[in-house]
Amino acid sequence: MTKVTLKGNAVSIKGDLPGLGTTASDFTFVKSDLSEGTLYGQGDAIKVIIAVPSLDTSTCALETRQFNQKLANETGVKALVISKDLPFAMKRFCETEGIKNVTSGSDFRSSEFIQKYNTEILDGPLKGLSARAIIVVDKNNVVRYTELVPEISAEPNYDNVLKAIAGLK
Repeated sequence: MTKVTLKGNAVSIKGDLPGLGTTASDFTFVKSDLSEGTLYGQGDAIKVIIAVPSLDTSTCALETRQFNQKLANETGVKALVISKDLPFAMKRFCETEGIKNVTSGSDFRSSEFIQKYNTEILDGPLKGLSARAIIVVDKNNVVRYTELVPEISAEPNYDNVLKAIAGLK
């Protein structure tokens, strides 16, 4: 069991993120039109998985807007924000905020992502949601960068994520 904090209070998450150099587990998510998509279905692009508790929180919304902006000119990169939000809410957020460079994926139906990637929060007020994490996967679906953000209410290190992406091109 791994620990992170939420506003300074310790919370447990399911376990460790996938190890660097391991094959990323494929997972199914629900798209905004209620159809299903998969990680591997994103093709041979570099994939940036952005795990967040909920787009209805200020930090998750800010993070998604930041990645939308920072990845706007990146070719061969697909960003996927994953949360347990309903697809309707994710679609509304993306449309309202003009999110075009990040695909929303809901884990509400099967919790497959939080189980396979060990990001499920096990206690505290956000129990059942995902901890904040970034996983960068190369074109061959190998994990090349991970970041479990130690404080759920904080943003990830965008510069490190962009460096990881640049190193894969």
